Amino acid sequence: MAALLPSFAPRLAGLCLAVAAMGLCSCQHAKPPEALNVQEAPLLFKWYGDHLTGPVNVKIVLSEQKAYITRGGEDAGWTYVAAGTPGHPTPPGSFRIIEKVEDKHSTSWGVMMDADGNVVESDAKNGRTPVPPGGRFVGAPMPYWMRIKGAIGMHAGHIPNPGDPASHGCIRLPKEMAQTLFNIAPLGTPVRVVR
Repeated sequence: MAALLPSFAPRLAGLCLAVAAMGLCSCQHAKPPEALNVQEAPLLFKWYGDHLTGPVNVKIVLSEQKAYITRGGEDAGWTYVAAGTPGHPTPPGSFRIIEKVEDKHSTSWGVMMDADGNVVESDAKNGRTPVPPGGRFVGAPMPYWMRIKGAIGMHAGHIPNPGDPASHGCIRLPKEMAQTLFNIAPLGTPVRVVR
């Protein structure tokens, strides 16, 4: 048996080369595979401030629809935001967090529901959108609410197109980033909003 192996080895090597060559040749005439239409979700935030300590500062750049967070004077992360649209602008200026509520609902914006619980208006303004008979206004959820001025605050919310404004004036953050900021930013934390 051992005597047969050396004489079989060259034939086996030749067979392997032939099979490999056929495979390569057949690939030359095959149609390329269709590209997969898989879109990766854009990176909405990056947080690297867990190891940092000290005062938190937030800078919101409206032209970028991004917020930059420092902690103890060091860069701690960034996040996309969805600030106010031109019809409902977010005011620029220097503010401080003046209220924090973990589970808040808007008293101004939300949905109008009919008597059967169906949404009849998805962008309802409380006190302006007509209430159907037996219906009611339901305020939009604003988890991890951090008020900075009047009815304007930062909170968790949908960012439909990163880089574009989308809110009624508030500053929406990705939920995980809103929760992180809520947990590390005490009342009085400076928030600067620039164009």
